[in-house]
Amino acid sequence: MNGAPARGRDCWHVPKGGVPAKLEEPGTRTGTIPVTGAVPHGASPRPGGRPRRRIGYHASHEQTPPEELLRLVQRAEAAGFDAVLSSDHLAPWGVAQGHAGHAWSWLGAALAATTLPFGVVTAPGQRYHPVVTAQAVATLSRMFPGRFWAAYGSGEALNEHVTGDAWPSHEERRQRLRSSVQIIRALLAGETVSADDPVRVHEARIWSRPAQPPPVIAAAVSEQTAAWAAGWAEGLITVGSDPQQTAAVLEAYRGRGGRGEAMLQIHVSLARTDEEALRIAQEQWRQATVPAEQMWDLEHPEHFDARSDPRPEAMRGAVAISSSPRLLADRIAEAARGFDQVHIHHVGLDQDAFLDQAPELLGALRERLHAAAAPPEPGRPPQEHG
Repeated sequence: MNGAPARGRDCWHVPKGGVPAKLEEPGTRTGTIPVTGAVPHGASPRPGGRPRRRIGYHASHEQTPPEELLRLVQRAEAAGFDAVLSSDHLAPWGVAQGHAGHAWSWLGAALAATTLPFGVVTAPGQRYHPVVTAQAVATLSRMFPGRFWAAYGSGEALNEHVTGDAWPSHEERRQRLRSSVQIIRALLAGETVSADDPVRVHEARIWSRPAQPPPVIAAAVSEQTAAWAAGWAEGLITVGSDPQQTAAVLEAYRGRGGRGEAMLQIHVSLARTDEEALRIAQEQWRQATVPAEQMWDLEHPEHFDARSDPRPEAMRGAVAISSSPRLLADRIAEAARGFDQVHIHHVGLDQDAFLDQAPELLGALRERLHAAAAPPEPGRPPQEHG
């Protein structure tokens, strides 16, 4: 069907190749979801009224079996982390990582076992039909009000190729993501939805919905995707450790009017010596060096292993590597400048060793984030950190 969307009784039809006009209009139920204050990823207040930026712990399903990961997020809460970010993979990035638990099954248990807010980065449209994603989001948001959010990306062939469907071009994946997000929004707002293309939906409705749907967060790695996402997202999450790169992505999103909170995920390797921290990164997170134009299209962990670059200079550009919690805090704070939240992923398998040092890291990082957020006193130069 082409042209304007046709409306039946309480049913909005998505025309072929498009999205319902109702969902694009400002002032509708889906267009006025608040994105600050009580939303699940809102920063907690600090005495004096200035918000404290949340520091999250990344739960990497690719590296840790789900039962062990459940224990680790409880340890992370005890260590002082403010939130948890979960990956959502069907396969690990590299063979040495060795795991890939089902994130949505695990999230319910993890939310019940802690008091922290949780987020997940997911890809609706191929492996997950957006109606199924909407139902999962609705259930978790209803069970744990104000503690759950989801970020949506266009996905990687690594996880999506298993359906046997053709892997779309970059532009086709964008269109599919945009359509999926609009479908999820409509369903969480209580609409009955049908759609034709690029995602097919027939009279779907979510019956158990939360009183307040979580904001729709965009996952973007490049400046181009961040600028595009500013037109529809209610928040941003990106990944990186290079301050110039993270600043450019953030500016691309804000410069196009991107609203809501901006979050950064950063990969780190913290060990007793710099040499050990480098070795851990080379073993566990070498796929971070694969060129961006290749990584979305690779189908198997072995492909990432073959195309990665484990040389020290390449690894240090992709992962923040250090033996000092305080120096690592400097690196994280620099990359996170301007962001509302930062989620830390230690890439090593020994997460207990990392969590043993987490209180020192978190204390130093909060000092730096607080200093960066505070206006300098007249006549006093910016504080130096060692």
